[in-house]
Amino acid sequence: MISRTRNFVVTLALLALSGCATDRSVGLAPEVTLTTLETLPPPRGEISYVIGPQEKLEIEVVGAETLSGTYLTDIDARLAFPLVGVLEFDGRTPAEAAVMIAERLRGRYLLDPQVRVIPEEFPVPSISVGGQVKRPGSYPAVGRQTLLRVINQAGGLAEYAQKDDVLILRTVDSERYIGVYNITAIERGNYPDPQLFPNDIVMVGDSIQRRRLDDFLQILPPLLTTSAILITRN
Repeated sequence: MISRTRNFVVTLALLALSGCATDRSVGLAPEVTLTTLETLPPPRGEISYVIGPQEKLEIEVVGAETLSGTYLTDIDARLAFPLVGVLEFDGRTPAEAAVMIAERLRGRYLLDPQVRVIPEEFPVPSISVGGQVKRPGSYPAVGRQTLLRVINQAGGLAEYAQKDDVLILRTVDSERYIGVYNITAIERGNYPDPQLFPNDIVMVGDSIQRRRLDDFLQILPPLLTTSAILITRN
């Protein structure tokens, strides 16, 4: 059993991480693997802007004016580029997008393509907060942000928040990690308040049992003369 007072990390991958993942699966999804990591890995190098849906990109292919121009990603952050077809840009940096285009053009259309991808606007880096918080949304990733600080910015936990089921989702080197945290344990100092980075996603779980209990109490007679003893089963 894994103690609820500690944080642990799972990673979504087609293959288990060599040397750091166990063969124990989490839940029913075979692609989810429990790792031996104690904390989420930080992003590599400098935090950079990543491409998202419906963004204008200025793409320059040196020496190929007919391919250069302004392009718009679709609602899934895909982009149809001449000669090479549809490219998946979601979550990729402009530099990574440029490499993708160059690799598709190299050899077949151009000997040594030089590609630059420049976003029309650079949005303020943000952290997305959802689930059982009072004000879900995106919050600026300014300064040193932590899990507790961002939840406070989102108005704090909502009534039915599951305090031991708070997730941080992060992508590092195309690998998606999920950290599972217990807010009460962090507040008590049982382990550090984890640092957050731009493009992180925070999700606060829903206490189904608490919600069901409140629903049940609402249908009880208003003038009970004895205590109501309830049994909950999973």
